Amino acid sequence: MLTRHWLLLPALLLGIKTTPAHAFDFDSQCSSISSQLNVPNSTVFFSQLVPANTNLTFPDNDPSCGRPSQLVLTDICRIAMFIATSDRSGINFEAWLPRNWTGRFLSTGNGGLSGCIQYEDLAYTAALGFATVGANNGHNGTSGAAFLNNPGVVEDFAFRSVHTGVVVGKTITDTFYDTPHKKSYYLGCSTGGRQALKTVQDFPDDFDGVVAGAAAADMNHLLAWSGNFFVITGNTSAPTFVPAQTWVNLIHPDVLDQCDEKLDGVSDGIIEDPDLCEYDPQGLVCKEGEDPAGGECITELQARTVREVFEPLFINGKFSFPRLQPGSESTPTLMNGQPFIFTADWFRFVVFSNPNFDVTKLGNDDWALAQQLDPFKISSFNPDISAFRNRQGRLLTYHGQADPLISPKNSERYFNLVSRAMNLNREAQDEFYRLFRISGMGHCSGGIGAWEVGQTLAGSGNLVNLDPESNVLTAMVRWVEEGVAPDTVLGRKFVNDDVSQGLQFERRHCRFPLRNKFVGGDSTKPESWECV
Repeated sequence: MLTRHWLLLPALLLGIKTTPAHAFDFDSQCSSISSQLNVPNSTVFFSQLVPANTNLTFPDNDPSCGRPSQLVLTDICRIAMFIATSDRSGINFEAWLPRNWTGRFLSTGNGGLSGCIQYEDLAYTAALGFATVGANNGHNGTSGAAFLNNPGVVEDFAFRSVHTGVVVGKTITDTFYDTPHKKSYYLGCSTGGRQALKTVQDFPDDFDGVVAGAAAADMNHLLAWSGNFFVITGNTSAPTFVPAQTWVNLIHPDVLDQCDEKLDGVSDGIIEDPDLCEYDPQGLVCKEGEDPAGGECITELQARTVREVFEPLFINGKFSFPRLQPGSESTPTLMNGQPFIFTADWFRFVVFSNPNFDVTKLGNDDWALAQQLDPFKISSFNPDISAFRNRQGRLLTYHGQADPLISPKNSERYFNLVSRAMNLNREAQDEFYRLFRISGMGHCSGGIGAWEVGQTLAGSGNLVNLDPESNVLTAMVRWVEEGVAPDTVLGRKFVNDDVSQGLQFERRHCRFPLRNKFVGGDSTKPESWECV
């Protein structure tokens, strides 16, 4: 029954009109909008009416994007175009304009080094009545090869793709509906989170409300940190290497034994606050007569590897990036005995402009060079966001505490840097910027925790979960338009992450620096926990 009536939910939840104020023929406007647009240096590929429940296919989409099709959830006018950003660069851009428009504009982001429009985010937000835009970040596919000897493409990736899409998207939206949009929003995670912070820092007028997940901020140091795991572990034949099954079957249970129930009061496989965990692998070291090949113990060299994996990155003696958090080792993506692909591409195609560069030799001096270059200030780590605050902008960030790709401590780090740079006490910062730590969530989504917080279509339980108390996007709308800031975010975990199989448990996630503590009762119930 939920799936049959979801189209009513945006209006019911948020109390808005879903049509422009004047008489308006949506179908006719969609067929004629191309002739009305006057966007410099652009080519409109098409505008087309797409009915709800259409399964769109993208035959021209780069296969590496992994998005061959997308179910459209509401009637939209789909506009696709190319916008040149220089004589050697440009973005592929789409606007999805819903029939049930709420007067709101929203931009989506990207992930990794990718040039992939995230169609699932367009579908999600258009279904909620946002006029939604997305772009390919200035290149096609997930490889960084397009960056080679083309600074214009790097500039698009650093900031220009999103900002251009916002400027053009707002113009298209206001032209299409023949009425100005009322509020402007952003939703993104990972690289999308970095894009969000970059926009807040450099283009504070672009958005009224920004939702940024697991931000890949301090990007040069992040790529160094990601690449340094290969330095620590060596390749798969090195004596320092720890196999994936050892991380999953031996080390992870030991981490939980030391840091789960002892720290938060419940043994449920979820470390509520990994900051409190100081893991020691010494108890796993092989005793006399034990063989590490059997997977029941590790060598002293492997124990040293484990300790180094859970240490911050220092570059030439200077702190550069926080540690991998205990609990995330159950997905040992960065410890696979190969240089991390995004790090490899960045150094080959941007830092050294040499596609044949041997990335297995990367080290401290290379990490330092990348930060020194910082092309187009892609680090996205300026803590002075006073201009965004002064125009009443609102920033909500979230980060999974079991994220194996970006340390969640980095989101805490940026939050604290903003506090110090702007001389804010907690109450003043809470007025416009809040961080939520999502226990048991992996990178942007998934995991054994209550990770569904409305951050994506899947994170909304396919539009089942739109309540602002448990959905970061609708919470942001309420914060911007009604002045009600979220104190907690109620996360949900469905059986096998499938809504149809029923709810497994719920948990309220606290705003930083508060943390969850079990106070008794049924641990699957949110009332059994409190923020302390």
